[in-house]
Amino acid sequence: MDPKHTFRQATAADAPLIAALVESAYRGDASRAGWTTEADFLHGRRTDVDEIETLLAGENGRFVLFERNGAVLASCYIERRERTCYFGMFSVHPPAQGTGIGRLVIEEVERIAREEWTCGQVEMTVIDIRAELIAWYERRGYRRTGRHGAFPYGDERFGIPQRDDLRFEYLVKDLA
Repeated sequence: MDPKHTFRQATAADAPLIAALVESAYRGDASRAGWTTEADFLHGRRTDVDEIETLLAGENGRFVLFERNGAVLASCYIERRERTCYFGMFSVHPPAQGTGIGRLVIEEVERIAREEWTCGQVEMTVIDIRAELIAWYERRGYRRTGRHGAFPYGDERFGIPQRDDLRFEYLVKDLA
């Protein structure tokens, strides 16, 4: 792993770049270059510039960007929710997946949650049929909670489901 990387907080000017990165990691043929694709069970969009701009304008959240040699290769959205840091929309440029960038981003998110926000845990939701992805998070100390949330069927802002058994599972990691 090239040690010459930086993290920075995204600005409104980064919204188009973030939206394109998220789309490339999750949807369409481009996402198939990586292993985090949802293209086999969700069609349509994952996000858009308007949603990213809305999240960027919020008081309690931010996008964290990972850059190497001036190129943004990963992003994620984090939000402070009292003593919990919500972690979502995690995206690594598909050709760069599997190179250790994801691990570095998670370490940075956990550092922010612990040191800057004094959160006791990080929480995320993952579509529960994503066994390989859940196992990846478990190897990084996240645990399945058994709590589930409904998938927003009928709301095309989250994609067009290709199966009827999608739901979210909450994963958490205690930072103590």
